[in-house]
Amino acid sequence: MSRYGLTTPRKIVLEIVSEAHDHPTAADVIDRLKARGHSVAYATVYNSLRYLTEQGMIRELKLEGDASRYDSRTEDHQHIVCTECGRVDEVMTKTPQDWLDRIAAESGYEITDEQLLFKGVCPSCQASKTKR
Repeated sequence: MSRYGLTTPRKIVLEIVSEAHDHPTAADVIDRLKARGHSVAYATVYNSLRYLTEQGMIRELKLEGDASRYDSRTEDHQHIVCTECGRVDEVMTKTPQDWLDRIAAESGYEITDEQLLFKGVCPSCQASKTKR
């Protein structure tokens, strides 16, 4: 979808998510809007995030915890979450086709999308542990 026709709040929310490398929550987006001097109603932010997700401009991630996170990278990829600090990173390694074939054969499903979540300890937390 073209970015033309987006309302100003939607454009600003899209900009915030696109610039982020930490997969922000809606609350993070609101905080970043305030830090930039924008006064946007909470409902407008939530509605903008929903609209941008529905239009395929961003992805909603339901990872750990209650809050959804948002990602401007819409191509197929997975995520890894640090079990120590909660950091979320992207995993660009393609899911092996033989896994998908075996899952389809076992379940009888035609797989149209996949979402894998990996968990581990990030490099920063590993370094902190070795310093102790």
